[in-house]
Amino acid sequence: MNDKLIIVESPAKANTIKRFLGGNTKVIASMGHIRDLPKSKLGVDLENNFEPEYINIRGKGDLIKSLKKEAQNSKKVYLATDPDREGEAIAWHLANILEINLNEDIRVTFNEITKGAVKEAMKSPRKINMDLTDAQQARRVLDRIVGYKISPILWKKVRRGLSAGRVQSVAVKLIVDREEEIEQFIPEEYWNIFVDLLDEKSKKVFQAKLYGKKNKKIELHSKEEVDEILKAIQKAKYIVDEVKRGEKKRTPAPPFTTSTMQQEASRKLGFTLKKTMSIAQGLYEGVKIPSEGSVGLITYMRTDSTRISEVARAAAKEQIIKTYGQEYYNNRYYKTSSDAQDAHEAIRPTHIELTPEEIKDSLTQDQYKLYRLIYNRFIASQMSAAVFDTLSVTIQAGDYTFKANGQNLQFKGFMVLYVEGVDNEQEEENTKIPDLVEKQEVIKQKIDSKQSFTEPPPRYTEASLVKALEEKGIGRPSTYSPTITTILERRYIEKSRKAISAYRFR
Repeated sequence: MNDKLIIVESPAKANTIKRFLGGNTKVIASMGHIRDLPKSKLGVDLENNFEPEYINIRGKGDLIKSLKKEAQNSKKVYLATDPDREGEAIAWHLANILEINLNEDIRVTFNEITKGAVKEAMKSPRKINMDLTDAQQARRVLDRIVGYKISPILWKKVRRGLSAGRVQSVAVKLIVDREEEIEQFIPEEYWNIFVDLLDEKSKKVFQAKLYGKKNKKIELHSKEEVDEILKAIQKAKYIVDEVKRGEKKRTPAPPFTTSTMQQEASRKLGFTLKKTMSIAQGLYEGVKIPSEGSVGLITYMRTDSTRISEVARAAAKEQIIKTYGQEYYNNRYYKTSSDAQDAHEAIRPTHIELTPEEIKDSLTQDQYKLYRLIYNRFIASQMSAAVFDTLSVTIQAGDYTFKANGQNLQFKGFMVLYVEGVDNEQEEENTKIPDLVEKQEVIKQKIDSKQSFTEPPPRYTEASLVKALEEKGIGRPSTYSPTITTILERRYIEKSRKAISAYRFR
């Protein structure tokens, strides 16, 4: 007979935890959910307080028999499923099927699968949190009611076999609304005027852009307006009117939450949300490292918090000072969003000493890419700001005002390691400007005018759609990947390269 039986969700997680627990302890996997609502009917009693009707998932009969046998052959059963609402619900279902007393302290959770975290969690088991379980059940019931009520309408209006969901429907609407914005968009013409100017002292040429007339900002919408200005400034003297010097600091982004990790992996690595979450799950549950065995490399990957532990903060400090020097370290705290659950830390490496390069040979190429992204983002979040010297110059050409802005990187700070990606926009370009002084003349070299047209809002990418859903408070970080994956698979939307558009049923 086993002294302890620990049930987790996946075999990989089970293998990692086995390493940390000696004695007569067995660790087995439930392979995710074991019970769910039936597929053949609503499975929710609308007349009886929305009571759900659960059944064992088809194909899991042998697994359930095995779980029951192991439970009966153990003095104590602990349920160590994932530390979120879904994991809490799975633990509750397991307790019901295995006939375990819900008033006993049987629930064990840990934010990272390390020896210290697992052993500490085993010292303080708790009762199953019914508030978390009920929250998951409420969401599941709501998903089922919405899906079963909307699906027949889709069968009638669009095509049989389709279905809808609570979050999926809103995500599709966002994409359809964006498509309508694009179709209805009417481009507007606008022009810019640029002048290349020579500083005779340094022999450097820089570019300035027309700002306005008599210090009042103007906008140009026709070639006639442009030609009139070109004529006026062709023979004008270009005099430096004002020079402003300053300093600008750029601070690092906070460590990853689920949604920011999904967005950044999409931008920088080209990963789909589904791929990102699958790889992150493997990094969390454990990877075999020579001489180390199976090691959980990152903290729990479903989180909306940017909080990090003091132990992790101290480890980051030591690594930064050792690698880059004291001047690169800054002890940073990040404010977590007011509507975040903040149940877990941010996503971070569990072993700072296991750098991406050191364990590269133990990882697949995609695991290495995501682990490096998570590792560098976390370390950078505790580093000093980047410092830029800025120079802003105003130049008068008769009645017309031109402006040029430049910046020079003085101290890289966190940018030596990591710079956050952006969606659908370019980093601000900066002109290198010579060291000018007020009242000096700069010599006109060339004048250019450029015609442009306003552009419609860009189509969503997976990254920008996740950002929009999060900003609007739709769904939770853990739902974004399955939601977007599902509506792609059902062809409500389609993807060309990274751009997502509404699918047009033909």
